[in-house]
Amino acid sequence: MNKNEILSKLTKVFRDELDNEEIVLNTETTADDVEEWDSLSHIQLIVAVEKAFGIRFTSSEIQGWNNVGEMADSIDSKL
Repeated sequence: MNKNEILSKLTKVFRDELDNEEIVLNTETTADDVEEWDSLSHIQLIVAVEKAFGIRFTSSEIQGWNNVGEMADSIDSKL
């Protein structure tokens, strides 16, 4: 799976979890860019992403992310 495929799948997860079909993610997207993405939904997103990709993140990985691109890098390293 390449980076574009990961971003596409992440976009679907975010749209489903945040119930907003207009969300468009790129590598620079942060929680500040998505109105529905707050601290509670962040936890729900992490769980949904782990399930969608069949992976698990460590808490240090999650805390180290500054944007969706860094999340995608973590996913890529686990696939």
